[in-house]
Amino acid sequence: MTSFDSFSWPPLPGYSAQPVWNGTCFSWDGRTSRVLAYATEESHWSEYLTSLHEIEAGHDHPIDRASRRLAVASMRRLAVDAPIILDAGCSSGFVLEELQQVLPHARLIGADYLRGPLEGLGQRMPHVPILQFDLRKCPLPDACLDGVTSLNVLEHIDDHETALAEIHRILKPGGLAHIEVPAGPALYDIYDEHLMHHRRYELAGLVSLARQTGFAVEQATHLGCLVYPAFWWVKRRNRRGLNLPLEEKTRLVIAQIRATRANPLLAALLRLETALGGLVSYPWGIRCVCRMRKP
Repeated sequence: MTSFDSFSWPPLPGYSAQPVWNGTCFSWDGRTSRVLAYATEESHWSEYLTSLHEIEAGHDHPIDRASRRLAVASMRRLAVDAPIILDAGCSSGFVLEELQQVLPHARLIGADYLRGPLEGLGQRMPHVPILQFDLRKCPLPDACLDGVTSLNVLEHIDDHETALAEIHRILKPGGLAHIEVPAGPALYDIYDEHLMHHRRYELAGLVSLARQTGFAVEQATHLGCLVYPAFWWVKRRNRRGLNLPLEEKTRLVIAQIRATRANPLLAALLRLETALGGLVSYPWGIRCVCRMRKP
């Protein structure tokens, strides 16, 4: 268990006292809570979607495992003995669990928009501080973190420029952010609609946004390059279903998640791809991945 003794937790709305983390929960003004809950607004995500992803994809979907490998690899580049790392959009905490395994001395913080999944995460990872907040209005103080991971979050936020600027603000100089978003604006389909995506991204556009925010981009690549032809074909076919009834769209989305989760070829290709990822920047893929540093 690592210490947050010197970390400045922001006061909650309506309170002046600064919360204190005792290793298993927060306390302030005679109150205690496992989760620090700050104000939130309307979200392009829901507890239903969290449950859907957990039931159908779980923690072992090949594309999600590959995503986590890349995020952990980025955080291993932090030249700090006990870095403070925030997983923004932590949901059920699968990234946090892998960070904890690989970086046992890191001080981890989980944050998400929805309260429900965070309560379960707090029970599973009792020594990790958990926050609920809107990334567009992040309550954390300036320059307080060494690293931020945020996987498949920005596409759910209408004002993604502000969200990325907040990540830049809360990072210390020299801090790292690892961002992943869905690739290919022309491939927006029933899956994206069902998961309430505002957009899919071009890698060049993500890099441009990062640089405009003030980041220096260290690596920009794609995930899923080796399986992209099949992915492109499925997404283009799915676009024809955008006018289907909601029930039929849901059925198709669930069927596709199940099919890819159990595909051993997909898993093997993604393992090969991520193993070579340090040497290659992939020109296309399922997701855009960007490692960026605050100068």
